[in-house]
Amino acid sequence: MLLSLPLLVAATVLPLQEAAGTSPEIRAEDIARRIQTLSSDAFGGRGPGSQGETTTIDYLIEQFQAMGLEPGGEGGGWTQPVPMVELTPEASPKSRFVGPGGEATELMHGRDVVLWSEQLGGEISVADSEVIFAGYGIVAPEFEWNDYAGLDVKGKTVLVMVNDPGFATQDPALFRGNAMTYYGRWTYKFEEAERQGAAACLIIHDEAAAGYGWTVVDQSWSRPQLQLGGDVKERSLRVDGWISGDAATSLVAAAGQDLAALAAAASTREAKSGPLPGVTFFTSFGNRMQRVTSANVVAQRKGRTKPDEYVLVCAHWDHLGTREGSEDEDNIYNGAVDNASGSASLLELAEAIAAQETAPARSILFLVTTAEEKGLLGSKYYAENPIVPLAKTVCGLNIDVANTLGPMKDIVVVGYGASELDQDLAAMALAQGRTIVPEASPEKGYYFRSDHFSLAKVGVPMMYMGEGTVSVEHGEEWVTRKKAEFTRRHYHKLSDEYDPSWDLGGAVEDVQLFHGLVNLWANEPRGREWSADSEFRAAREKSLRGR
Repeated sequence: MLLSLPLLVAATVLPLQEAAGTSPEIRAEDIARRIQTLSSDAFGGRGPGSQGETTTIDYLIEQFQAMGLEPGGEGGGWTQPVPMVELTPEASPKSRFVGPGGEATELMHGRDVVLWSEQLGGEISVADSEVIFAGYGIVAPEFEWNDYAGLDVKGKTVLVMVNDPGFATQDPALFRGNAMTYYGRWTYKFEEAERQGAAACLIIHDEAAAGYGWTVVDQSWSRPQLQLGGDVKERSLRVDGWISGDAATSLVAAAGQDLAALAAAASTREAKSGPLPGVTFFTSFGNRMQRVTSANVVAQRKGRTKPDEYVLVCAHWDHLGTREGSEDEDNIYNGAVDNASGSASLLELAEAIAAQETAPARSILFLVTTAEEKGLLGSKYYAENPIVPLAKTVCGLNIDVANTLGPMKDIVVVGYGASELDQDLAAMALAQGRTIVPEASPEKGYYFRSDHFSLAKVGVPMMYMGEGTVSVEHGEEWVTRKKAEFTRRHYHKLSDEYDPSWDLGGAVEDVQLFHGLVNLWANEPRGREWSADSEFRAAREKSLRGR
């Protein structure tokens, strides 16, 4: 059970003032300089496996060395090698669906569909594959839900919707209502389709349900795909993909059915999935495989009295790299906000921790991960191959995107209520005159979209915070408008570049907050726990029993 806030305030503010030591100044100009460096063209968009990775890793190691931190990687070094394979379609897939009367409708890659394959290479094809509408593509016994009940999809193409029925109906009795569960994530859809033996899985894109527009789908998946080397295996699911709402509507109409009606029916407990009579799917493309070794960068400050116990701080260094194009075009995805700003904040925090005259009781591990943009691969590899035993990792926080909009009256907790860490944050924020608030759009599944999730799945209590919602200077509506503008104009686009007009005063406040939290967790005698109803509590208890 979580401590009450009044008791925790008393327990928290004192260690912030007395146990943390004297913090060096955390400055906006230092954060700005680091963002500007990491997002410069010289870093090539920080694509894993590229020359930009080498430049990025050299810079991070140089920064940690200058701070006087110790290496925390494998073999006493600064890195943890992450073996991966890169899978690249050799040409745009040729795709079509054929209706009951034999009429063919061509599907344009990038406009109608975005397809890829995790097969190990060679020619990828799905031919004359019966199309089956499988609702949300979910099998969730705890929610008494099975979209595949009574269906034989082996060797066939399944058409599924993104998110889960709770979002579609806004019914709190279905799944978790408006808040997305892992069953709503695209990764789960493909995993379940493979378990069911499907040959192809097409997720119907809907911007509200997915949490991002079609441009993000095209930009993120129309490029070489990475997966962990340990995951390399032949798969029954030969083709993964997204299909636009318009193309899916046409496909369903070819079978004489209405997509909106199917979607509405699929959101009820009487959901009816089934074949689209007479409709088949075809696609063919080559898949080239290349082995790639990337790396997480790892630094540490050893603890004073409990050096074998750790608090973990992570941020991902990678972005989308450089696209092919003519030399007179801008082809570099600089990723200034996502996530040069998060990496810069981690470095600023690490510098403050390193400069403390007195080391904290526990050690602090700074983990700067690779391939977050490719499916949280760097953090997933660390979680499966931890340098510090999971049972000895007390808790941690993830920094993904810094606040560039100035000081805020609040700070957002993504996954609010999951653990005791929320109340630690509430007390620290109160000392700054701020409040904590839950994320406004839990239906978008942000909790499953950054590196803390990899650690949470193996039981480590992890905190993930977003920028605030109410600007001290401009109010709430202005912040909402600015965030929507960034998502629409810059998220995962070439235009995510450093802007000298940013107000990093809010980022400074956040790093100061992180500094207090990390010192609290590293100095307070007891560890931290998941909430009683957390889906991650069982994994934590299992790791603690095994230590």
